[in-house]
Amino acid sequence: MADATKPSSSPGAEPPLRIYFFPNLLTAGNLFCGFLALTKIVEADPSNSETFGKMITQALFLILLACIFDLLDGRVARWGGYESPFGAQFDSLADVVSFGVVPAFLVHRVVLREVFDPLDGLGPFKGYPEIGWFIASVFLICGALRLARFNCMANQPDPSGGKDFLGCPIPMAAGAVASITLFLIWLEEKSFAKGNWRYVLPLLMLFLSFLMVSKVRYPTFKKFDWRTQGKLVKLLIGALIIGLFIMAWEKLMPLVLPALFLGYLIYGFVRPYLSRQTRRDIEEEEIEEPSSGPR
Repeated sequence: MADATKPSSSPGAEPPLRIYFFPNLLTAGNLFCGFLALTKIVEADPSNSETFGKMITQALFLILLACIFDLLDGRVARWGGYESPFGAQFDSLADVVSFGVVPAFLVHRVVLREVFDPLDGLGPFKGYPEIGWFIASVFLICGALRLARFNCMANQPDPSGGKDFLGCPIPMAAGAVASITLFLIWLEEKSFAKGNWRYVLPLLMLFLSFLMVSKVRYPTFKKFDWRTQGKLVKLLIGALIIGLFIMAWEKLMPLVLPALFLGYLIYGFVRPYLSRQTRRDIEEEEIEEPSSGPR
């Protein structure tokens, strides 16, 4: 009599669920940062401008830290051969919290509810707080749709060979929101009560919402080879930039981070107009000619 506790080896048996420790630990770090950022936003007291600004800044840094965890988990899985359906689904669930719920709630708490406040709102939109909730929810819904589309397309043949994202990745959209908010806080000397900078973020949220579900293609940099040989001039310039950034981290950080995220967002629009050689130099990948046959 066969042992009932022994897993079946018949051809029709389902393959065992593979859960790899280290990549999923990084994904859990992403989710933890998102949850911690959310608690900071909820606990921030607007009546105390000093502590409010400090806690909101901490929440923004936690979103950016979640971006780093998200950047690492997939690469660690690919480098070690630890990719699995479980890891892909877990990553999407973490992303919808850290890069969908948290940035949407953050911008609403800091900006949108003031922009559409009944007493101190923006022109004809004054007294319509529902608009603020709507803008925040559009960002969240578009981010979730972006992740669902990505998961569905992951099981289909990709003409780009896995080198392109269709639509802006949700971590880059969240990173843009967080870094630009940090920049605007720095620009206004961390004053949330005055200044017109707050009117920029609602428009940015709507633009990023559209960008996530658009058909604009962005490079994944998944196949970036750190052993790729480059020109000495490029190596020297890169070393100088990194050195200056490390020496002046606190002063340059509010400027460099938004520039990096915005540069990536803009690159998706100008990329189709660049020469193959320029794209190859930037992405460090072989750019293949599109096939004329059916895909």
